[in-house]
Amino acid sequence: MSGRLQGKVAFISGAARGQGRAHAVRMAEEGADIIAFDAAGPVPSQGAPAASVADLDETVRQVEKLDRRIVAHRADASDLGAVTAVLDQGLAEFGRVDIIVANAGVQGNPAPIAQTSAEEWQAVLATNLTGVFNTVRAAVPHLIEGGRGGSISLVSSSIALRAQPGLGPYGSSKTGVIGLTRSLAVELGRSGVTANAICPGPIRTGMTAQIPEDSKTTFAKRRVPVGRYGEPEEVAHIILSLVLPASSYLNGTVIPVDGGMTANNR
Repeated sequence: MSGRLQGKVAFISGAARGQGRAHAVRMAEEGADIIAFDAAGPVPSQGAPAASVADLDETVRQVEKLDRRIVAHRADASDLGAVTAVLDQGLAEFGRVDIIVANAGVQGNPAPIAQTSAEEWQAVLATNLTGVFNTVRAAVPHLIEGGRGGSISLVSSSIALRAQPGLGPYGSSKTGVIGLTRSLAVELGRSGVTANAICPGPIRTGMTAQIPEDSKTTFAKRRVPVGRYGEPEEVAHIILSLVLPASSYLNGTVIPVDGGMTANNR
């Protein structure tokens, strides 16, 4: 721990487990206090088990073990009022917010577009795109008003860069996240706030937990140049690098964190 984020406050969505928890813990290791939320409810994702309140409690435990403060509550990213309420409680405790990590996301039930219901489409976009907007919309005014600048990291997906059959709603929503990132970059740059998109590839999270290990191995050997799935902490390290002063000129970028999968022509 170097304390490079001492005195900073990070606002993180989807923080109950996986990448969201890794972001919270990694930033706490660097001295940040955390405002976190997660729907902690049913996730329409290949039968993957939902994150639970106990999962969010475990994130709290891990952050507090690092002697950092955390305000964490259950909230649905698709509900702007609920997201704002969590942020307001964090602001009452810490008085500021410096970092936004919009991480909450669902995959949806894989199906061809012709077999995808309007309800499924709306459910995926509600979390993956509207939820990202809500997280940003709630917090950005406080970054601007503080006059200290800040960093926004929006979690997209490698599927936004390289389509996969059966994931139309997911790919569309994650492509929209890249568009939102670019809009934020050009709107907020002069206020000292930067925005960048992260596109994780195959990562060991709750979303991929139901995929058999032999299938993971086969896929990684065939499609991922480094030959394996990534870990949530590897994504967290990239986002940490984006919030540090050394990255203050990085704005509006789209960064694949996928072991070279997007570069692979197979």
